[in-house]
Amino acid sequence: MKPVVAIIGRPNVGKSTLFNRLTGKRHALVADVPGVTRDRREGDAEISGFEFTLTDTAGLEEADAQSLAGRMSAQTMAGLAQADVVMLMVDGKVGILPTDTHFAEQVRVSGKKVILLVNKSEGKRGGEAVLEAYSMGLGEPVAISAEHGEGMGALYDALIEALGAQEPEAEARGAKKKRAKRKNPLLELPEEVEAVRDDIIQIAIVGRPNVGKSTFINKILGEERVLTGPEAGITRDSIAIPFQYKEHTLKLVDTAGMRKKARVVSDKLEVMAVNDTRRSIQYAQVVVLMVDATQPLEKQDNQIASMIAEEGRACVLALNKWDLIAQGDRKALLEEVEYLINKVMPHFRGLPVVTLSAERGKDVDKVMEACLRIYDIWNRRVPTGALNRWLEDALQRHTPPLVSGRRLKVKYMTQAKTRPPTFALFVNLKDGLTDAYARYLIAGLRETFDLPGVPIRILTRAGKNPYEEEDGRKS
Repeated sequence: MKPVVAIIGRPNVGKSTLFNRLTGKRHALVADVPGVTRDRREGDAEISGFEFTLTDTAGLEEADAQSLAGRMSAQTMAGLAQADVVMLMVDGKVGILPTDTHFAEQVRVSGKKVILLVNKSEGKRGGEAVLEAYSMGLGEPVAISAEHGEGMGALYDALIEALGAQEPEAEARGAKKKRAKRKNPLLELPEEVEAVRDDIIQIAIVGRPNVGKSTFINKILGEERVLTGPEAGITRDSIAIPFQYKEHTLKLVDTAGMRKKARVVSDKLEVMAVNDTRRSIQYAQVVVLMVDATQPLEKQDNQIASMIAEEGRACVLALNKWDLIAQGDRKALLEEVEYLINKVMPHFRGLPVVTLSAERGKDVDKVMEACLRIYDIWNRRVPTGALNRWLEDALQRHTPPLVSGRRLKVKYMTQAKTRPPTFALFVNLKDGLTDAYARYLIAGLRETFDLPGVPIRILTRAGKNPYEEEDGRKS
């Protein structure tokens, strides 16, 4: 098992920048304002061939325990408790503040092995801060620049010593050090996320602010893993959390709430958070669209659903806060929601709808069961023979329309891929399939082959029917 290393410190000292550098991904939001990170984020990290699990945490502040800052600090201390080594980071440009000394004492009391990092030490002032940091009584400070990648070798040596670990073999370490000599590896990081793994189902929880996404995740996990509270928009980063549900290995992704675009563009940090949520949708396999049952399916919910459909992801609609709906109104509300799905979300016709109360922990397991069912449908493959027998019948019942005076002739159909179900339709006119006829075929595919609630795509191809012999007869 990999050792766990936590980065802690005051807000805006560069913790997330170091996290991104050591994990090799831009997963943590970074901005030149304090308090960007609010939840604990974990990632696989390495430095010079030495691998470990890294935890990014919220900035430590002295605040009332019930306040947002107090709850953020509590999350940080939970991360500290789980760590093997703590990297306490201070700002080399600002120098050592009384709060740094206060939290250094808390780290010392925890009994954890500590590495004191003086970040932003690329200039003259950084050297002065290193000397000043000796007064904290945490041993020899390590001067680094997380943004520019300076001091990584010294950090590596400090980690090896703190963990009592053996260095990687010289050959492997040398190869990794060569790669580490780039001036700024963050500038060369690929935008792509690792390919989806079949043995892990990634489930993103999305929706408008304050609909209960984080509360739902905490109830499923059985612990206060992500920050919650009455304030809207608490979550900023998308936080991925491994989770074992029955025999399935999952990764739950908590995301920032998505407001209407017009309300977001003026806030740079919120724009970053929304883009992070979009990225989570793009690389999830199943997306739970969580909706407030007291305000079901508003325009913003429809826009989020369209985004999920464009990415071709499987989807589950979760009506949260169901306990606030009167018993006598529930049946009518469900009927209205199902009607709206079929009317304004035709790409998700038959979408599974689950009612729950995340705050009370009622029916949260039903959401997970619905996710697993829709995941299986999303991966479903239809036999080519059955597909073409259905197609022949569909063509007889409803003949394709004329396009620019020419009749669209459909030759055959095959399923090109799954995830989402995508079908190749071979025709005489590649651009001759009208939207109306495509909707007719998709509705028939969905009903005949039991494909409810997942996007279905039809691609047209102009080509020869492989089921015909050279003289044009069917084999």
